[in-house]
Amino acid sequence: MTSRYRHVSVQVPATTANLGSGFDTMGLALNFHDELSFTAHDDPADHGVDVSIEGEGADTLPRDETHLVVSSFRKACRTLGLGRVGLSLHARNRIPQARGMGSSAEAIVAGITAAMAMVQGDPDRQAIFDMAATIEGHPDNVAPAVFGGLTTSWRLDLPEGQGSMTIPGSEPLSRGFHVARYAVDPAITVSVFVPDFELSTERAREALPDAVPYADAVFNLSRAALLPAALNPGLAGAGDDPNALLFAATQDRLHQPYRRGLMPESWRLIETLRSRGFAAAVSGAGPCVLVLHYGRAQDVIDHEAREQLDSGRWRVLHLPIDHRGVAIDVA
Repeated sequence: MTSRYRHVSVQVPATTANLGSGFDTMGLALNFHDELSFTAHDDPADHGVDVSIEGEGADTLPRDETHLVVSSFRKACRTLGLGRVGLSLHARNRIPQARGMGSSAEAIVAGITAAMAMVQGDPDRQAIFDMAATIEGHPDNVAPAVFGGLTTSWRLDLPEGQGSMTIPGSEPLSRGFHVARYAVDPAITVSVFVPDFELSTERAREALPDAVPYADAVFNLSRAALLPAALNPGLAGAGDDPNALLFAATQDRLHQPYRRGLMPESWRLIETLRSRGFAAAVSGAGPCVLVLHYGRAQDVIDHEAREQLDSGRWRVLHLPIDHRGVAIDVA
């Protein structure tokens, strides 16, 4: 198989996962994007790769086949039956690396999307999601990066040899990763505090225990069930205060308490903001800090975090929610 298009531009949003209670399941897309340009080389005998990077990671990310965007592109090409092509990649990165804003999910989604777009022009988002979640291993950041908005994602396991489950009155439900997308009220605002230090997802996962108390699991289940209503107050009953719902929905006992020793500065900021009634949580595996709020409160939030912001070690991004997900342009 050969590519139909030589040039593909891809825009992928930053994402924040967990949102406090929704550990490894909930994700939200943010209107803050990496932009990547892929150009297939004219010479069919040229199978090499040229990578240029500006912005985040320009001094640290590899510029060869080990770059996550490139390796994901190659994996997608093999799956699609597309022969190995020479590739020039130019990345304009805005998403911070290793901070909990979905930079690895962005890279995987970008590479897969570009490969599919070279073959199909307008690739199917479900196919992008399926492949990206398989590469990433967990879908909580991948889902909002592909579809936008608020997502819940999960993996359906079936007995060996059974590829799908018959659902009466519906299409069969296949083995593998799945996603549900929820509306988010446009009045919801997002603030992300970005520190000048990193935390690898591997270290964050190593801090988690092998088992948790039953009561803590129930605690998180009740809070996670609130998240779609908290982010779309129209779903909640009359009289429910949106910010009170957000505060409750972002409570957590499954992952943040075990990781706080890895990011004490982030934890202090979360405690400060929550003590003032703001729905603050670790963004993804951290160390970024996420604040969700109904209505405009940027100035108040910045004031409460003035110690961190004045230190010069933190910056804050006040971001709209991205409702589109990955965007593609082909030529």
